[in-house]
Amino acid sequence: MTQEQLRLAEDHAQTAAWKKFGPYLTERQWGTVREDYSADGNAWEYITHDLARSYAYRWGEEGIGGISDARQQLCFALALWNGRDAQLKERLFGLTNGEGNHGEDVKEQYYYLDSTPTHSYMKLLYKYPQQDFPYEQLRAENARRTRQEPEYELLDTGIFDENRYFDVFVEYAKAGPEDLLIQITVHNRGPEAATVHVLPQAWYRNTWAWGYENYRDRPEMHLVHPGAVEMAHQELGVYRLYCDQAPDLLFCDNDTNGVRLYDLPNEGRYFKDGINDYLVEGQAAAINPAQRGTKVAAHYPLTVAAGASQTVRVRLRQAGSAAPFADFDQVVARRRHEADEFYDCLQEHLPDPDARNVQRQAFAGLLWSKQYYYYDMAQWLDGDPNFVVPPGQRRQGRNSEWRHLYNADIISMPDKWEYPWYAAWDLAFHCLPLAMVDAEFAKSQLRLLCQDWYMHPNGQLPAYEWNLSDANPPVHAWATWRVYQMDQKRRGGQGDTHFLEAVFHKLTLNFAWWVNRKDRNGHNIFEGGFLGLDNIGVFDRSAPLPTGGHIEQSDGTSWMAMYALNLMRMALELARTNPVYQEIASKFFEHFLYIVEAMTKGGDGEFNLWDEEDSFYYDVLHTPDSTRTKLKVRSIVGLIPLFAVEVLDEEILDALPEFTQRLRWLLRHRPQLAALVSQWQDPGKGERHRLSLLRRHRLKCLLARMLDEQEFLSDYGIRALSRYHLEHPYRFPGAEADFSVAYVPGESDSAMFGGNSNWRGPIWFPINYLIIESLQRFYAYYGDSFRVEYPTGSGQLCTLREIATALAARLSKLFLRNEQGRRPAFGSDERLQHDPHFRDYLLFYEYFHGEDGRGLGASHQTGWTGLLVRLLPSEVAERTL
Repeated sequence: MTQEQLRLAEDHAQTAAWKKFGPYLTERQWGTVREDYSADGNAWEYITHDLARSYAYRWGEEGIGGISDARQQLCFALALWNGRDAQLKERLFGLTNGEGNHGEDVKEQYYYLDSTPTHSYMKLLYKYPQQDFPYEQLRAENARRTRQEPEYELLDTGIFDENRYFDVFVEYAKAGPEDLLIQITVHNRGPEAATVHVLPQAWYRNTWAWGYENYRDRPEMHLVHPGAVEMAHQELGVYRLYCDQAPDLLFCDNDTNGVRLYDLPNEGRYFKDGINDYLVEGQAAAINPAQRGTKVAAHYPLTVAAGASQTVRVRLRQAGSAAPFADFDQVVARRRHEADEFYDCLQEHLPDPDARNVQRQAFAGLLWSKQYYYYDMAQWLDGDPNFVVPPGQRRQGRNSEWRHLYNADIISMPDKWEYPWYAAWDLAFHCLPLAMVDAEFAKSQLRLLCQDWYMHPNGQLPAYEWNLSDANPPVHAWATWRVYQMDQKRRGGQGDTHFLEAVFHKLTLNFAWWVNRKDRNGHNIFEGGFLGLDNIGVFDRSAPLPTGGHIEQSDGTSWMAMYALNLMRMALELARTNPVYQEIASKFFEHFLYIVEAMTKGGDGEFNLWDEEDSFYYDVLHTPDSTRTKLKVRSIVGLIPLFAVEVLDEEILDALPEFTQRLRWLLRHRPQLAALVSQWQDPGKGERHRLSLLRRHRLKCLLARMLDEQEFLSDYGIRALSRYHLEHPYRFPGAEADFSVAYVPGESDSAMFGGNSNWRGPIWFPINYLIIESLQRFYAYYGDSFRVEYPTGSGQLCTLREIATALAARLSKLFLRNEQGRRPAFGSDERLQHDPHFRDYLLFYEYFHGEDGRGLGASHQTGWTGLLVRLLPSEVAERTL
């Protein structure tokens, strides 16, 4: 075992708390629902970026390249000042949902470069301009641009011209679980010497201002000798921050500046923004001359020669050695080497250096995107003893029906700036790549959302903080089963059935919630709202329809078919040691058959979701006058039936006779259902049996559409919307105006859905990943005997396994350098493509242009784009199930 694997084992065994400190700060706490105490629920405006430096948060803390303990009580992050900006660079800047021409958008240049799963070594790069940061230019230009124009990014402003910027590398290395070495290296990439103020900052999250007895005592930091700060907290105990070269230490308190924000009288206190006001505005009275408080910064003014670098070293630990920097360089070098050793072991079957670099940075992004997420719904609804009473609208407003919810955990985030809150279906996708490096963490994440203080008493999983009651695609069972299989392989064939069983029981409740709440007429045809596809259709499926009536969803019904098969397969695994699960498995088998029947015959037995003329699945609109209209939009909504496929070996059936007996009884006594799975009786490759929504003919028809380069197949994966709609937009006549859907290869041009609505044409990883996996499972049944044209019309026949591998290669080449040395995800930006200080640093975008592959949307969405780690050359064959 590598040293990092040993640390993981010690942490799991609770013999050493290696994960006690980690990258658990968010990158944006302002503009979140948790911090919103407004009457109108406008979270983006209640606390803005400008207000954030002066406002003490209630529910969490933010920073650049920051860390904290696992309860986010003691925090550390980087601050910078170039001597020109009107404020310290303490937090990342970006546009709110209303300011960006395509929704919220971070406007910074930073990269997660490395992390081990215990965070024994981490590395981040932040690029800081030497000129005034163009805050207003970014706001004004994005406000001027329309939805038909691209976003205006920091690189577009010219701020990095002539290389007038600093590369600031932040490295963390743990000498022990509570002994953190922090190295900040500043490179001047410009043509002249330049000055930058480097301010490593430590502070306590404000738990004392809200009026709770158990947090009555305020923690304290104070100077003990030059370059050393002692920090005492009633729960954490005593730590010391050692600062090399004995810099000036600036103290204030993590308290709201009521003078600046609310025009309150000057109270003679040292507020949260005191260090900013002291350094930037020259207000000597803003910091505490007694050198004590709840926030401290070490002030390092550095003048760095052109092309040179300087290094700052600090150490955060429990009181220890009198020489904290004697072994500093050796420890950092050792942890860096051990990180290399860990990933060398993981990547031994991935020989290409570029692919290794891409994969390692993807893992870094996943691991850096852990966040302490705190949200006590009862306290949020009712307010705190010492704080203003929340507006009355809150009790009937957003998330008020989730009063039971209590979140205070380390959770994998989609993107710690754009989406600094968990999303149920995003999290499920995160867990597959996370399981490759830390299976125990992946399993804990899947269990977390099923806990009583997360899951609603009615069985619903919380979606995301903007609307906990929204319906995300039910992929939790799929992710649980896949992570179980990956972990089982890692453990030499011994599966963690305790984990599987615990999640299975909670998911049966969630399945019942879907059946009871989203099957309007009890016909096994499901709705669910937008189901994660917020901009894919002609209507907003989460809002009342302008026509009245309701939509029977092809994707909603298919997700439920997939869900039934996932739960059946989990029950069969549990039945190996507990026979009672055979009966439960047969029940999910039966439910799957009824969904197949509904998809085939429709909710009323006559009007199904399959269109024989187009050979495609569509949503069906039911209007109040009983008119039924197929909404003929060729989108991934019609491809999701591919995902409902399961293949069982004869060995499973032989080992579980009660399940097999009940299955055969059902097929014998329900001939109308048996006819829907006729191929079940005909074993495929290796005596295997298949369950699927798609019989052979429909599978071929659907694949012909999907693999057509004039429809779904792009050079870089499967598009969300068929290119057919470029020249043939779908139009639905309305009473006052027509509704339409047209192929848009990049950002959405529709304002119907608000925010970052972007699924009309782009390529995104979750659906592509599920397509690839489904093709592999169909291949497990059909083998080499089933071949289709790839691409459609090429005359080249390929097996489904070959097509799955080819699709994985198309997705991988978004990031890998091509023959011209270019990465398609970087688009036409020559600096990103060729500059040695940019070209090998990766951003993992939310989605990708449907024609040229350039990255779009959130720029650090490693959460689901991190699925790339399982699709790189060699990985797809080795890893994907």
